[in-house]
Amino acid sequence: MFDIKDRVAVITGGTGVLGSALCWGLARAGAKVAIIARTESKTQQLADSIGAEGGQALGIAADVLDRGALEAAAQRVIDAFGQIDSLINGAGGNHPQATTLPGERPFFDLPQDALEWVFNLNFQGTVLASQVFGQQMAAQRSGVILNISSMAALRPLTRVAAYGSAKAALDNFTRWLAVHLAQEYSPDIRVNAIAPGFFLGEQNRYLLIDEASGDLTPRGQQIIAHTPMGRFGQPDDLLGTVIWLVSDASRFVSGIVVPIDGGFSAYSGV
Repeated sequence: MFDIKDRVAVITGGTGVLGSALCWGLARAGAKVAIIARTESKTQQLADSIGAEGGQALGIAADVLDRGALEAAAQRVIDAFGQIDSLINGAGGNHPQATTLPGERPFFDLPQDALEWVFNLNFQGTVLASQVFGQQMAAQRSGVILNISSMAALRPLTRVAAYGSAKAALDNFTRWLAVHLAQEYSPDIRVNAIAPGFFLGEQNRYLLIDEASGDLTPRGQQIIAHTPMGRFGQPDDLLGTVIWLVSDASRFVSGIVVPIDGGFSAYSGV
């Protein structure tokens, strides 16, 4: 039931820390992977590396906020692989200027353009990709859309108002789209999301690790203290759940958000 050999998976944000781990993991499990990110050289380098190991991968440069670019990307995937079995909406992230800092960057002064950038990337980018690639699934009458949510959607986190709000909207959209596609097009089109806990990446490292000493910041210490498993996540920790959700093993699962968080969302702090 977990076999995804020769399934075609499209991953947006595919060259990021988590996205690239998913590309590698799915390719090693036998899937044909289409890697979408804004920088062509990075997508091609990752695709070449996967190909050198015997996997099948296609690198495509496209911005998830550019519908025309996404439509061209979808056509390239169809031309290369003939179908689209799953879409993983991995493009997302936060912006330093949309993050409050005590005594330095109060909520009242967060610039509108930074707030819009965060919301558009995390929410609108997922909606647009779901429209473009979901239309192909509707024509096929089958497919899986997997969104990437966050702990910030389940439990509002300090400092990241725009990011948490965008991910909360994404959770609602995940449930809405699961119902819409099943009722209007095919019950064999499923939509789910995963909510990763705390994974170190380029965009949050400065909040969690002190650059000078390499030690945990007070925020990083709080996170580890509230994570029963006592560590940050590693990118490969996502892979088992993702394979379950894009494979036939979850064929009766739709409209849910699965935490992958080391127990963070279950712990009250007491």
